[in-house]
Amino acid sequence: MSTSLLPTESAAQRPGADMPMMKPHLYTYVAFDELEWLATGDESVVEYDGEAWIGGDFHRLWVKAAGEQSTSESHGDVEFQGLYSRAITPFWNLQTGLRFDHRYGEGTGASRAHVALGLEGLAPYWFEVEAFVFLSDDADASARLEASYETLLTQRLIVESEFETNVALQDVPELGLGSGFTDVELGARMRYEFVREFAPYVGYSWSRKLGETADVIRAADGEVGGGALVIGLHVWY
Repeated sequence: MSTSLLPTESAAQRPGADMPMMKPHLYTYVAFDELEWLATGDESVVEYDGEAWIGGDFHRLWVKAAGEQSTSESHGDVEFQGLYSRAITPFWNLQTGLRFDHRYGEGTGASRAHVALGLEGLAPYWFEVEAFVFLSDDADASARLEASYETLLTQRLIVESEFETNVALQDVPELGLGSGFTDVELGARMRYEFVREFAPYVGYSWSRKLGETADVIRAADGEVGGGALVIGLHVWY
């Protein structure tokens, strides 16, 4: 028999007992981080890099698409990813799914599917980071690291700096890739946000093939690197 003189807390008196049950929300997001035209000298290129997701606070389905198309030739490439994303910390998501690449044009046609596994999130000092490993349907392994950082010159004028590099663990002759670091890309784009959802930008993008991949490109009399002025739009909904 209890001898306590303190009143017993009923279920209705427990903290939060009178609060309504929170229903899970379903959110959506669609964005083109880059939708741009590059002036590369002999030819110009249209590039795009977009993503969309649907889900809640912890579980989301992502779609990512990127590619480029020459404005003077019929060749280009496209990359598509369908991913499941799980929040593992307040700032990081674990993502896994499939990636599909396709190159098209005379003499360059090739398609390949990959299994993808990686992390996406916000690193210290507000760097946005994506780090992925891929395993193709031919058992070729590769990895990619992307990072970007936004500098606010004013509340509407923003400079976004970007870095990307790729690594192949073996030679892939049909794609013109050698083992090791295959390429690096640096870019800076200054945008003006008329509204948060719509911002035209100008900038500069520089890329270069590296290591054995650069040797393969040189052997085919191709260019291993160069820069380009870019004009584009950053839009999201």
